[in-house]
Amino acid sequence: MRYLSIVFVAVSLIACDQPEAKEPVEYKGPLREVENMEMFYTENDHVKVKMQAALVYEFLSGDREFPKGVYLEFYTEEGALESTLKANNAYFFKEQNLWRGRGKVEVKNIAKKEQLNTEELFWKQTDQKIYTEQFVTIKMQDDVIYGTGLDAKQDLSDYVITHPYGDVGYQGEE
Repeated sequence: MRYLSIVFVAVSLIACDQPEAKEPVEYKGPLREVENMEMFYTENDHVKVKMQAALVYEFLSGDREFPKGVYLEFYTEEGALESTLKANNAYFFKEQNLWRGRGKVEVKNIAKKEQLNTEELFWKQTDQKIYTEQFVTIKMQDDVIYGTGLDAKQDLSDYVITHPYGDVGYQGEE
């Protein structure tokens, strides 16, 4: 009996010296990091979109983060530069196939010489639409429009400002 007591005490002491097993922690950070990325999206052998980013993080979910910003160029079927989009940082939500740009977001329509500025903008690539609920400024050749909220084509060729501010002049024929 005394022998069993000694074995029990020895096993207890050894068990106390063993570190406790911890639960594994699931890694949720980026799986891949890309620097100085330049990517082209083509259709029928024509470049449709050119994307540049200084840093890209790719996650297990397929989401991508662009913490140092993103710059995109959109081209017509004929290969002419149609519009540009840049943002201080961006995020691509793969499941929704949705882009979000933040911080000094700028969209330019080259042909119309118009420019949109806002602090946050969403881009639905499949619909070729951009939208925001934030304050927007649209600079045209002869006028500037301010407002809150916007729904537009990605090239800014057609847009609606949800709540425009100030005088919006009519430039049609009388």
